[in-house]
Amino acid sequence: MTERADLIDRIRAAWASSMPAMDTSPIDVWGRLNRTSALATAQIERLLADSGVSRSEFDVLCVLARMDRPLRASEVTAETMLSGAATTKLTTRLESVGLLRRERSDRDGRAVQLSLTDAGRAVVEHEMPRALAHDERLLDGFSQADRDTLAGLLARLLANAQREI
Repeated sequence: MTERADLIDRIRAAWASSMPAMDTSPIDVWGRLNRTSALATAQIERLLADSGVSRSEFDVLCVLARMDRPLRASEVTAETMLSGAATTKLTTRLESVGLLRRERSDRDGRAVQLSLTDAGRAVVEHEMPRALAHDERLLDGFSQADRDTLAGLLARLLANAQREI
């Protein structure tokens, strides 16, 4: 192990001790991705707490804020990594606290369109800069070249994972 041994190094060392023939090298990448994601998600949840929304609810608000038109729930689901059931649950709560509105489609009365209220837009306008500043802090010490390389590698990894679906 290196001087900078972290949780993932300790996990790999434990596997090497208990099952030395097993190649656990993928844990170097996946373990760190998962750990980083879990930590960053928890940090964003704490950051958003003052606004009274969860990270998933904020994701829904952000989808609606960056589009130039109301969206169907299925479109919100497609633009997030949420299930249809989760989208329904989150949008119901966001509507109940006045951050989004549901309106019947003019073209198809069965379809419901979702859009931000002024209060929902205010949450996004307040929290998005804070979330981006948090993300920037996590990238501290990375040059632009490092960021470009990392983004390219992660795009390749994402493409591999999407092929498995």
